[in-house]
Amino acid sequence: MTAMAGLKPKHFLWEVEGKIAKVRLDRPERKNPLTFDSYAELRDTFRDLVYADDVDAVVFLSNGCNFCSGGDVHDIIGPLVKMDMKQLLAFTRMTGDFVKAMLNCGKPIIAAVDGVAVGAGAIIAMSSDIRIATPEAKTAFLFTRVGLAGCDMGACAILPRIIGQGRAAELLYTGRTMTATEGERWGFYNRLVAADVLEADALDMAARIVSGPTFAHGITKTQLNQEWSMGLEQAIEAEAQAQAICMQTRDFERAYRAFVAKEKPVFEGN
Repeated sequence: MTAMAGLKPKHFLWEVEGKIAKVRLDRPERKNPLTFDSYAELRDTFRDLVYADDVDAVVFLSNGCNFCSGGDVHDIIGPLVKMDMKQLLAFTRMTGDFVKAMLNCGKPIIAAVDGVAVGAGAIIAMSSDIRIATPEAKTAFLFTRVGLAGCDMGACAILPRIIGQGRAAELLYTGRTMTATEGERWGFYNRLVAADVLEADALDMAARIVSGPTFAHGITKTQLNQEWSMGLEQAIEAEAQAQAICMQTRDFERAYRAFVAKEKPVFEGN
């Protein structure tokens, strides 16, 4: 297993408290855009989280009243227009690998969104397991507004599953902003909270998750993602196997003994 509490990334902020990792992009003066380097470092970090035994949940936080303004116009979009097809495909595969790493990291991810979450910033929120926002949050999949398709980083696969095909199509074709109220009503955001309690609310949710059976949470995340491509009978069988695995854990036994003793179970993630 890998220890990640002491990670010192170069291109974003990282802090671990009580097995909860807090991630912030760190360019608040530019509304926290992504660069080639931050994309790659985030991808590698979430890949490594699979093996981390000192992190059980991740909270992706806003910084300076904004979440993420997408790819940096000068550091990413400018260079992209000068690249050939091979270079462009390497870039788009790398950004897609970041989403894959988030989906496959084995840890629940909570996005706490304030202000702007557009382009790749909207993708980060979309690829999280739980999304909490402020009423001021503005979310846009604005790829068509820069002459690109809406099918970026898994958006055409993931977004319809969250908000429905028709609503996703509207956002992806037009690139318009989804208001926070729309986002909550459509199920993109789990709830809206005031800006001054956003971080505390997201961390409280993470703490509740971390206090549960974290090995089993990893199984839940795996099944949530894998069952997208399964038929109903395959999914039921996969869940039977997954649950049988969890029934072998000591956490399952701890829960039983606590129930018998009329106590609250204390899970240890094994």
